Amino acid sequence: MTEDQNINLVFAIGALVLVASALFSRRIGFAEIVRNILIWFAIFAVFIVGFSYQNEILAVWNRVSGELTGGNNQTIVGETVRIRQSADGHFWVDAKVNALPVRFLIDSGATTTAMTLRTAQDAGIEISQSPFPVTLTTANGTVDAQRGTIQSFQIGSMTTEDLSVVVAEEFGDSNVIGMNFLSELARWWVEDGEMILEPTDISMDE
Repeated sequence: MTEDQNINLVFAIGALVLVASALFSRRIGFAEIVRNILIWFAIFAVFIVGFSYQNEILAVWNRVSGELTGGNNQTIVGETVRIRQSADGHFWVDAKVNALPVRFLIDSGATTTAMTLRTAQDAGIEISQSPFPVTLTTANGTVDAQRGTIQSFQIGSMTTEDLSVVVAEEFGDSNVIGMNFLSELARWWVEDGEMILEPTDISMDE
């Protein structure tokens, strides 16, 4: 936990102690006291889980809300795509992988675009069957991934062909756009809470 989260945890514990003191000071039955303590304990547990996994919860919420709203966090102006920063602090974009709509997290710290195994299979991506996988270091540890190729990758009016990708079941439900796509752009930058993608031209063949 961060320092701010620790401070909030201290306040939460203090609040729980105050509630418990108030319950015991009232002249109510033991069974009701136990019931109320269990209720407040459950609330406290939810509070702790929320603070411990707030980034993950925000990420899930962003993906779900994006599906429900149709990904309205991005706009297309001419050939330029503008993406608003999400509540989790990241930039999410709706792309088409071999014509299949897929939601991606844009990560300039990732060298290669990455996809989950199930999504890659649904999109008909050519996945290598090499017995020597690519070993990647992720936030969740080391992952063995296979190389693949996206025949057609599209964001707005920007289309690139034969885009390299790494595929692994361990990626969970997270698809990530890496620098191998961003480097194909004329330029990209972030300003005023928006990421702007500007293509070299409409079609960007590797």
